[in-house]
Amino acid sequence: MPEMDARLKRLNFRAHHMGSNENDILFGGFAEKYLTTLSPEQVERFEALIAETDTDLFNWVTGKVEVPEHLDHDLMAMMKKFVQEEAART
Repeated sequence: MPEMDARLKRLNFRAHHMGSNENDILFGGFAEKYLTTLSPEQVERFEALIAETDTDLFNWVTGKVEVPEHLDHDLMAMMKKFVQEEAART
């Protein structure tokens, strides 16, 4: 499992350093809260998701733009719920 630990650390770092401040906060916060509890398949989906462009990601998770079908999965639903909960706290 050390291999996975290193991967999760890399993903957590990437989620905190995505490019835009907003995404660093949203995706970094999500990674801190959920990354260690995700299934291996969900980790794969998270990794693919954060490889997308910053603007697209922000627009998708905030509901400004419809999520492309190939990215509209359980992890995206978790991410959108997390963003809504964060917005409600501010």
